Amino acid sequence: MATTESDLGGPTDLSEEEQRAVEAQLLRLADDELIQAERYTFWQVRAPTLESDLSISNNAQDELGHARLWYDAVQQLGYSEESLIYESDPSDFQHSTFVELPFAEGDWADAIVRAYLYDVAEDIRLSALENSSYETIRNRTSRIQGEEGYHLEHAESWLDRMALDEEASERVQAAIDDLYPYALTLFEPVGDVEADIERLGIRTMTLDEMRSEWETRVESFLTELGFDVPTDVAPATPTGRDNEHTDHWHDLHEQMTSSYRNLGRDKATLIMADDDE
Repeated sequence: MATTESDLGGPTDLSEEEQRAVEAQLLRLADDELIQAERYTFWQVRAPTLESDLSISNNAQDELGHARLWYDAVQQLGYSEESLIYESDPSDFQHSTFVELPFAEGDWADAIVRAYLYDVAEDIRLSALENSSYETIRNRTSRIQGEEGYHLEHAESWLDRMALDEEASERVQAAIDDLYPYALTLFEPVGDVEADIERLGIRTMTLDEMRSEWETRVESFLTELGFDVPTDVAPATPTGRDNEHTDHWHDLHEQMTSSYRNLGRDKATLIMADDDE
């Protein structure tokens, strides 16, 4: 378990070393949520039921809102939204390659397994941020946790249902086998800053501890439903945390930023300012 040295205070209280570590943690959170939200939009009007369509649309909206919360926290350290998202090079992003993978065409089992593996990891990560030494992370974590809990319940409910159908179970198992190595990249380090993140108490669990808890929870739930969970699997490469990505990311980044570029924007458009803490 990571140890907390002291409360770091707010944005103006950070030393250069502390800001570097805070930025690394915040950008990992923001990038993961933004790209997960972008991928979820694929399923809008494609889900198998109206209820599922609404749920996946709400999940996408939630994840985008969470990304905005984390990016706003980075902006407090002297950045702009444009520089963080729309004007960044694809290699500037540190999201896990897991979230950039395109969904399998027409395979709802792939979507649900993807959501489940991500949401368990997100639940563990948020728990490790509840007592963060950086107050902005603490405050925003508490605002996000409730919505993420609903995401996990939705995925678990669908897995319960699909486990009862032979054809659906086969698709779920195939998705588990394909996606598991990529899901492990969620727990890969960002550069050489992890030791500082843990020492400063910005996150109160190590990546190894988080991965171990994730593996235990995922294996327990999925095997109880009759699925096989891969063991002794290495994380897929590239991981994304090292700023290296799959070819899928470059295509998605092009789509994400095309409107901003084509409309000749020089700043992101806001309808209203975000509330303060």
